[in-house]
Amino acid sequence: MTFSALNLDELTAQRDRALSDYDALVRRGLSLDLTRGKPSARQLDLAAAMLTLPSGHTAADGTDCRNYGGPQGLPEVRAMFSRLLQVPVAQLVAANNSSLSLMHDSIVHAMLGRLPGSERRWADEPRIAFLCPVPGYDRHFALSERFGIELIAVPMDDEGPDMDVVERLVREDAQVKGIWCVPKYSNPSGVSYGEETVRRLAAMPAAAPDFRIFWDNAYAVHHLTDTPVEIADILALCAENGNPDRAFVFGSTSKITFAGGGVAFFGSSPANVAWMTGNTGKRTIGPDKINHLRHVEFLRDEDGVLEHMRRHRELIRPKFEAVDLILTKELGGTGLASWSSPLGGYFISLDVLEGCARQVVSRAAGAGIALTPAGATHPYGDDPRDSTIRIAPTYPELDEVELAISGLATCVRLVGTEKLLERAR
Repeated sequence: MTFSALNLDELTAQRDRALSDYDALVRRGLSLDLTRGKPSARQLDLAAAMLTLPSGHTAADGTDCRNYGGPQGLPEVRAMFSRLLQVPVAQLVAANNSSLSLMHDSIVHAMLGRLPGSERRWADEPRIAFLCPVPGYDRHFALSERFGIELIAVPMDDEGPDMDVVERLVREDAQVKGIWCVPKYSNPSGVSYGEETVRRLAAMPAAAPDFRIFWDNAYAVHHLTDTPVEIADILALCAENGNPDRAFVFGSTSKITFAGGGVAFFGSSPANVAWMTGNTGKRTIGPDKINHLRHVEFLRDEDGVLEHMRRHRELIRPKFEAVDLILTKELGGTGLASWSSPLGGYFISLDVLEGCARQVVSRAAGAGIALTPAGATHPYGDDPRDSTIRIAPTYPELDEVELAISGLATCVRLVGTEKLLERAR
């Protein structure tokens, strides 16, 4: 039943029913949190054996991991993630726990020094802009804002960012220095970039000689099905098209082992790797190689990583299935909402009627259900349609996810029927 087709009396009855359901929801006194895409305690328990590792302190080449040195990180851990991140071992840097810190440092180094191919420091530019496919990742936007980078929203479709828009902006404006990309199981829509999109990103003319693709491959191995999505190799395509320095690849084990104790990765061209390690060497004399060794002993190799992620999938897939089942039951056919059905990653994107997202989030908070703020999926926290809500189902237990999504659906029905009544009058 599409609610927009109801007459005024029918719509009022649906609103009254939703209001009654909402009042009952509030009386339950819930306290549920769907705000961030964190691994659950059960997922973290999968890596509990790491707390007793490593069993020694010597790397395969005889390196004493307790000491200084090794700016690119242990070769063993780089080899383990090379194919998974689509970066040659020699062009991959293994760092400390946070890929976000590597993105931060990449911007800082570009601000304070010259990137390969740049004419001057970014700090000396009159203006710097980054393209932001939306809906997107709020921490990318916040990081850019911190350095005064202008954010330009670019719409997403089922194949990735709208490449006609991206190509035009990059070609016409030399102050567009970068684009944020989550190419596989994007945050929050779950979209994976099609091959043609990746090829166009690699080959497109850019007015800025130091234009960079910030390729945040955060969910490279985070599949929800038994048929993993594969994406095109951005580094190889950039090199093939005469733009070898264009892409910065980022990844981490934050949602593989321990979120606060993992290994982060930076991959790029030889010139960019030399640039990164040269700059990083000014602030650290090598990463935590003991932690690298710990990861090698625990995960063993690429197959070990994939097997470990299968165990993750067994824990979180039922939560994603529950979200889809409940939303379909409560909202399917009403026209009040649509939502993504991701094949991997950590999020579901819920789209409600235009002008309703903030009110839905507010109503949910009033019922004890915490959601990511509406607008967080867009630059400056401003979703011009006020329609997108990010759902993060991984952290709570399954029964809590079910309660939260049922409550959220009630909020969507209430706010949606109120909006339709407002329009009808």
